[in-house]
Amino acid sequence: MEDEFESSARLLPVAEIKPPESKPAQAAPVERPFRVKLRGSVLVLVRLPNKRAVRAAIHQLSTSGGVIHLEKPLDEKLEVEMIFHISKATIRSKAQMLFPMWATQGWMQPFRFVNLPENSRDILDAKLKTFLGEAAKGAAAGA
Repeated sequence: MEDEFESSARLLPVAEIKPPESKPAQAAPVERPFRVKLRGSVLVLVRLPNKRAVRAAIHQLSTSGGVIHLEKPLDEKLEVEMIFHISKATIRSKAQMLFPMWATQGWMQPFRFVNLPENSRDILDAKLKTFLGEAAKGAAAGA
């Protein structure tokens, strides 16, 4: 009788042995902050961990990060300090460099802010919205 039990246990289909699958949880949509294309009109000082500094131009900016135009790329995942002025406000924050992309004259390198202070985030958000308002006024005047 033992042999009959063992052989019948081995013959069970795999589907009956597997636990029932659970449905994947629905992820809430993540809202991305709006981005402003500055096309190099704002310069940034990038302070490296060894205290040297590199100058760059901000190509695109949001409250979570952006893209800068550099002569030579920085290492991916390098943490730097970024200092720039935008509409009479100075923003100073840590940032992590992301994977660089070759551009026709230099490199475009994305970055993300690391622990951007809330007051700096609010100031940056307000200043970027003024850039959007000025761009809309310019577009309307040119039409």
